[in-house]
Amino acid sequence: MTTDRNRRPSARKMLAAQLARLREVAGWSLADLGERTTYDRTYLLRLEKGEKLGSIDAMMALDKAYGTGDHLKDLRLLAREDVVPNRYQRYMALEAEATVMQKYHVSNVPGPLQTKAYAEEQLRSARPTSEEWLAEQVAARMSRRELLFGEGPPYLRALLDESVLRRPLRDPDAWREQLSQLADDAQLPHVSIQMVPFSAGLHALLGGSLTLLWLPSGRAVAYEESSLDGELIEETATVERLKLSYDLLRDTAWTIDESLALIRQAMEESTSCAPPAKI
Repeated sequence: MTTDRNRRPSARKMLAAQLARLREVAGWSLADLGERTTYDRTYLLRLEKGEKLGSIDAMMALDKAYGTGDHLKDLRLLAREDVVPNRYQRYMALEAEATVMQKYHVSNVPGPLQTKAYAEEQLRSARPTSEEWLAEQVAARMSRRELLFGEGPPYLRALLDESVLRRPLRDPDAWREQLSQLADDAQLPHVSIQMVPFSAGLHALLGGSLTLLWLPSGRAVAYEESSLDGELIEETATVERLKLSYDLLRDTAWTIDESLALIRQAMEESTSCAPPAKI
């Protein structure tokens, strides 16, 4: 018997309902659950209402509190897939396996390095169909930061075009927050960020973004993305050509220290250009 995928229950709604049911069966208040998991009551309530997807760490803490093994953690992984278009799902599965990620972005901060405000403004620019859809997409994008802070995180090397720092958010405070986070991330032992100056001129990767994923098997795959579409590339010869283009571009980039200094300079400039505070 076949099942229409579009009619299957939402894993996100199932997760929220399961969380509410487990607490009811346990006879705990939100305060009780907060003491057992160290998570704030407001946060836990938003999980139960389905307003927030929650992190893997939170689901692990809840699984431990309720004695449900990995049930909530696994359900949360399914819920994350619900809000990701089909064409991205295989890529994201491979991204979760990768030991090394190499990224090039020509005009925006890569997803795993974005703040919530940055992600929301970028996604809102695509004219979302509803606020609920927007919230789900923001939550899905924020969950990608867990790759950097979970157990055994991959090594991330990001090449960012200088234009990334020249395209601020509309909210100056949100933009400074993004720059500050970018500077902090650049100093993590498993993250390196290098800026590609305008003086590098034309190159083979202009026009979109590229991600190279190195898998535990030693195999590499590539993912090219434009503003409207993305393509996962697994054919060895094509991946090799993209790897060469990436390496050649990296040779033109500023050093890690120079790049961090440039990010900090952008922070200072954004502060000096900020409008006066309202009285």
